[in-house]
Amino acid sequence: MESTYIVATAGQGVIRSADHGKTWHRTGLNQPFAFDAIVRSLDSDPVNAAMIYAGTDIGLCRSSDAGSNWELIDSPFSGQTVWKVAVDPKNADRILVGTGAPSRANLWRTLDGGRNWTRANVDIPEFCGGVHRPRLLAIAYDPNDPQRLWFGLEEGGLFLSRDGGDDWQRIDDRLLWDFRSDIHAITVLPDSDNTVVVVAVNAIYTTRNGGDTWEGRLAQDTFGLYYARALVVAPDATTLYLSVSDGTPGTTSRVYTSADEAKTWNPCSFSDEPTSCIWALRANSHDASKLIGGTKYGELFLTHDGGKVWRKEWRSFSEITDVLWLPVRANITASHKSLVNTRV
Repeated sequence: MESTYIVATAGQGVIRSADHGKTWHRTGLNQPFAFDAIVRSLDSDPVNAAMIYAGTDIGLCRSSDAGSNWELIDSPFSGQTVWKVAVDPKNADRILVGTGAPSRANLWRTLDGGRNWTRANVDIPEFCGGVHRPRLLAIAYDPNDPQRLWFGLEEGGLFLSRDGGDDWQRIDDRLLWDFRSDIHAITVLPDSDNTVVVVAVNAIYTTRNGGDTWEGRLAQDTFGLYYARALVVAPDATTLYLSVSDGTPGTTSRVYTSADEAKTWNPCSFSDEPTSCIWALRANSHDASKLIGGTKYGELFLTHDGGKVWRKEWRSFSEITDVLWLPVRANITASHKSLVNTRV
């Protein structure tokens, strides 16, 4: 099956493989972001998988050929650090973008594919305790109601819009325990009774009524590891994947799966144990059995069996910030000698 692995890093831009990990290639020259840039976030068009977006340290960039060539999208936040880009899975023209440290944290929205942008009318604090300046890490579209949108900040709260992003309400005061304003990930489950799962720094919260009331569980009590980070739902819409660690960057990490809307969790197996926090998780949009994950110290893991066993890739990277597993094959032309797997 055709596929392309894309790894976003802090310090080595975007690195790709179109031959199932045999060779890896950095971003070429004469691109808007450098081959040693900081790229914080990736997302792809829901229909045209070769159309991908990258949140970088110079703003939002877009590629129409799976990352071979890039353009900087003209926007009011050009020159700022984009920590999150999220394309609406049902409307590729609607894109939400979150900026953050060292830039001022804001949420931006386009309804026409990036030609025009508006800043969300919401009060986001300029400074916070744990990371000094907030960064917007989490965005979620409700697949059951296009008017309901979510975003969350590390650190600065959990926000909900019921009118497509015109107005926002901060609702993390409904959550439990300390650090409830430190939001890492949000997932809205399709075909559910308004079930939303929110990952905070030390807890996993679930609402079954769209955010009115919440239940929570501490990561330390549930998994024996206190730092909860990445959350993704597979395209079969029945399985959740969650990464938890002993801190960031940490020294160990685990992935757990849930097939009952976050009520119970089961551990995955790894061929080689991660040695730092699994920072990014992503499912192949065309195959629910294929997922990719990356760690804070640059280890890349893949699973072909729905998470039963994760296999470590042969090479390491700099700090991995996000990952994609595209169901298309990029046409990669090396501009310099590529790193090749020579292991037998």
